[in-house]
Amino acid sequence: MKSVLAILLCSCFFASSVAQLKQVTIIQGDIIDFTIDNLGNIYTVSRDNQLKKINIRGDTLGSFNDIKQYGKLYSIDATNPLKVLLFYKDYGNIIVLDRFLNIRNTINLRKANIFQVTAICQSYDNGIWLYDEQAARIKRMNDEGVVIDKSGDLRQFLDQAPFPKQIIDQERLVYLYDPDQGLFIFDYFGTLRNKVALTGWEDFQVLSGKVFGRKKNTIQQYQPGTLTLKEQVLDSTLAGIDKMKVSLSNLYCLKDGVIEVYAY
Repeated sequence: MKSVLAILLCSCFFASSVAQLKQVTIIQGDIIDFTIDNLGNIYTVSRDNQLKKINIRGDTLGSFNDIKQYGKLYSIDATNPLKVLLFYKDYGNIIVLDRFLNIRNTINLRKANIFQVTAICQSYDNGIWLYDEQAARIKRMNDEGVVIDKSGDLRQFLDQAPFPKQIIDQERLVYLYDPDQGLFIFDYFGTLRNKVALTGWEDFQVLSGKVFGRKKNTIQQYQPGTLTLKEQVLDSTLAGIDKMKVSLSNLYCLKDGVIEVYAY
């Protein structure tokens, strides 16, 4: 039922004008990055290196102030709101937080002899997927930092190994997005299922089997396995946004340090 609802909502979004969006919330705070979870909560990173968890009404639900202790924060994965992943790419650290943003665990990838990771995400079994650029393999590890599964060397069957900035696990597939080469879709055994030349995207997402991305002021949606690419031009008031996220019912836009949430 949830998947059907998501497909209907996404179809409504691309069938309507973005100008018809209704503003729900404005979140201030000199914000430089953010993500969302599947409950609609927003995780913001401020310029003074504070991570906050905020609900759709703007109420703070938790905070994490040691964000810079491990280096520069590269990405946040809040796919599972009970287990938030902070990825510090430069030093190969993954910090695991609970739903209150307290530290549950710290994983040092170098201790697992993995030195060039470009992206991580939650895995289907509550572990962690990562892309090891040096080995050109997708790897899955547990919370103790032990690799429990990995793909073959992607250089053996691709002309050029991907350099993904994002990796996403959804509905028994693993999506790797490389802005220069496009989208790579794998199954859980590391077998390449599809490759699509959707290049130049920012804010890559997967929602109910559809992939989304932003090219400047245009949101694009693609259904893997088809030749259909839908586009929606953002209203002029949203021109020049720094980051965008789409949920089942809302559009989240970061611009000039402020997040604006719209319902559609």
